[in-house]
Amino acid sequence: MITIVANNVLLTTWVLAFTAALVIGLSKAGIKGIAIVNVTLMAIAFDAKESTGIVVPLLLFGDLFAVIYYNRHTKWKYIVQFLPWMLLGLLLGMLLGNRLDEVTFKIGMAVIILISVVMMFWWDKRKSKKVPKHWLYAGAVGTIAGITTMIGNLGGAFSNLYFLAMRIPKNEFIGTAAWLFLIINTIKLPIHIFEWGTITKETLIFDLKLIPGIILGILLGIKIVKLIREDFYRKMILILTALGAVVILFK
Repeated sequence: MITIVANNVLLTTWVLAFTAALVIGLSKAGIKGIAIVNVTLMAIAFDAKESTGIVVPLLLFGDLFAVIYYNRHTKWKYIVQFLPWMLLGLLLGMLLGNRLDEVTFKIGMAVIILISVVMMFWWDKRKSKKVPKHWLYAGAVGTIAGITTMIGNLGGAFSNLYFLAMRIPKNEFIGTAAWLFLIINTIKLPIHIFEWGTITKETLIFDLKLIPGIILGILLGIKIVKLIREDFYRKMILILTALGAVVILFK
């Protein structure tokens, strides 16, 4: 049951939530690899499962911007290959997440974050440029992405892995991911409202107050996406995210 009342939220919770909204804006503007930070911050600010419902409408707002801004770069063939498997995973994640208590959900989210961090570190170290073409690769990664996006809004890490493996250029990467997650997050919305009960009138009011954070993140992201030092930035974000996952475990 959601207990959030927007007018009575602690200052520290507001700071964490606004920072998470800022990170969502940065991510949707094209700074990939940072999205798991907003999941960590929201899970620290609220109960783990409750936080997933609060985040989805914010993600949708960011997705709409990303689709408008990067639409011309979208490569639909990759969405067609990946989306069906992700939908399968989303269904499995819905069934699984609805049966988990808060403690188990929190532990699962933290473990998924840590696995995602390790996976991204591994990918950065990997030098091979071979593109995996077998359908099993899209099937396995897509299904895991669907499960993790439903349970903890963490599917971005696994979809990033797929798109990176396909060697998609930066702008096409961003545009394709934008449409993929606009579709996925739109499907997740009624699940959170009617099946999990993690989106309510109160959480939507709270989300509305966080939209300026997303807009600020988007504006900043557009300016810095071409200037950022990728190697240093990614390592810093991954380390901070891993620490955040540990905080979730002991929260």
